[in-house]
Amino acid sequence: MRQEGIGQATLPSNDTEPTQAEPTQGEPPQGEPPQAQSAQAAPARAASATTRDAFFDNAKYLAILLVAVGHAWEPLREGSRTVTALYTLVYAFHMPAFIVISGHFSRGFDGSPRCVKRLITGVAVPYVVFEVAYTLVTRWTDDAPERDISLLDPLYLTWFLAALFIWRLTAPVWRLVRWPLPLALVVAMLATLSSAIGTDLALQRVLQFLPYFVLGLLLKPEHFRLVRRRAVRVLAVPVFAAALAVAYWAAPRGVHAWFFHDDSAVQLGAPAWYGPVMTLATFGCSLVLVACFLAWVPGRPTWFTALGAATLYGYLLHGFVKQAAGPAHWYDHPWIHQPLGALAVTLVAALTVTLLCTSPVRRVLRCVVEPRAEWAFRRNGEGGRTAA
Repeated sequence: MRQEGIGQATLPSNDTEPTQAEPTQGEPPQGEPPQAQSAQAAPARAASATTRDAFFDNAKYLAILLVAVGHAWEPLREGSRTVTALYTLVYAFHMPAFIVISGHFSRGFDGSPRCVKRLITGVAVPYVVFEVAYTLVTRWTDDAPERDISLLDPLYLTWFLAALFIWRLTAPVWRLVRWPLPLALVVAMLATLSSAIGTDLALQRVLQFLPYFVLGLLLKPEHFRLVRRRAVRVLAVPVFAAALAVAYWAAPRGVHAWFFHDDSAVQLGAPAWYGPVMTLATFGCSLVLVACFLAWVPGRPTWFTALGAATLYGYLLHGFVKQAAGPAHWYDHPWIHQPLGALAVTLVAALTVTLLCTSPVRRVLRCVVEPRAEWAFRRNGEGGRTAA
């Protein structure tokens, strides 16, 4: 239960925006007093701090939609090659897309008190709260009343929060080394060779998904603009069609398990040398599909753009609905496993996660999903010694 497939997890939405270069501190222009300069700069700084890119909010909403749909498809895969093919295709790119975007919005993490405070309140606190919550809920849904609460062994959806916490802490390291992406790929390849890494803090996933986070750290806004050109959008159609055909061929062969990045090669029943090879193969495949996905994401504000700013809520909360499906026997009805039933499940999953990203839900649960916790920190987030 603790280490299920990627279908059991995904990405927070309150990512730190990349920090902009600070204006040079020097002499004010002649004839303009410092007070006037400061007064003029303040509105500009406020506007910059509140401006969001609709493209990224749209991408996060569409990705969390696919996550919820993928979860809903899991009980339908048995006996359905089509559902398994769609499931494989979605899991080949939706998690890498989330992680790439997370890495891109972690570029401003420098280990400063402000960044660490945001990491604690935006990632660590929700991890603790929902790790406990999911443990208590799954004692009932999984009929495991003796399940222990463990903050070291992420349960269900919470693995991604643990991974994001670790990735962000390492962000300064990847900006320092000479060849960050090749090094991250080597780390991921080596992880597939070891069956002894264990489940502590989802380290197998942390290491195997690391290259996507590092890639996001390296990408600049102009790189995302490249995949949003019309030529790429057109080319994405045959690429996705070919990927779906390959996924349909691979459906009976269990290839989808490699995209979970949750086990070593030996644990997947393959020779050890398959691990590094499949790491490179899945990385290349996922990046192509991520580029195609991002090419189709609208760059303008849409009706769901605002929902993209609250995908952490949809991510953390929709798992409770999915967990309730078992005891409620929602998938026991034969018609659910027919094409129209699968379509109905897809629509319900999409509607559910959409509602969980809305403002009313955010207002009610902000205290546990996005807590400020000012009482827990020193004023201005500064540490160190106090003056004597």
